[in-house]
Amino acid sequence: MRYEKPENVAEAVKLLQEEAGVARVLAGGTDVLVQLKAGMLEPDLIVDIKHLEGIKDIVAEDGGYRIGAAVSGARLGEHAGVVALWPGVVEGAELIGSTQVQGRATMAGNLCNGSPAADSVPGLVAANAVVRIAGPDGTRDCPVVDIPVSPGKISLEKGEFITSIFLPARPARPARASDAYLRFIPRTEMDIAVAAAAISLELDADGTCIAARVALGAVAPTVLLVDAAADCIIGTKLDDAALEALAAACSAVCNPIDDKRGTIAFRTQTAGVLAKRAALIAYKRAGGQA
Repeated sequence: MRYEKPENVAEAVKLLQEEAGVARVLAGGTDVLVQLKAGMLEPDLIVDIKHLEGIKDIVAEDGGYRIGAAVSGARLGEHAGVVALWPGVVEGAELIGSTQVQGRATMAGNLCNGSPAADSVPGLVAANAVVRIAGPDGTRDCPVVDIPVSPGKISLEKGEFITSIFLPARPARPARASDAYLRFIPRTEMDIAVAAAAISLELDADGTCIAARVALGAVAPTVLLVDAAADCIIGTKLDDAALEALAAACSAVCNPIDDKRGTIAFRTQTAGVLAKRAALIAYKRAGGQA
């Protein structure tokens, strides 16, 4: 195995592109190093990017925030601006591992691991977050929802890696928009989600939901963006009928596995329950009176 520490993004891209064998990017390392130690991964090349310029920065941009690919969950949770604008995204990121792991774990790494149960991904999808990708043809932007392809696989091409994640601005009245993330795990902490839900919504002046995005995790091969579920609460004040319709729409799209951690039936029902609860939390945060 070869370890490289490129001086800039262009050099990192060149190393990844020219490697004929298996290459991995090292930012936080909380997935890659564990996989190495467990014998699950034997890369020919490790490219360390965590020192590259801007890769650990959180920068205000166009009313939102650009978050470097090597920004840790701990650092994200300490950023008052991001927490205020996208609390649900931060909730998901802060569930990745233990306190010690939080000092290194990153949302970009969590995304690129390709797990359907990745805690940071549903919140990013609900936020309509966009990743910036460096590659042989320059840089390109891609919605987070389009990165996972199947368990353990992502859509990045050879030579490409994520340099940042962009969380967009809220509407002109940021106090009337918010989000939330919830998951179910068998234990009290440090476990993988059996089912998860993230919801972002925007309210008008009287508390009616005028826009929403609903994302589910751990109930399909990839995180799901459920437009039909969002439609159930748009135009409502999240009354009981709207919430029941939301839950039903979420359960209807679930395609989970059946294993020792949760049955198909349990995951399917739990996804709907979590979506209802997350919607109410986001609604309250946005200034609604549920």
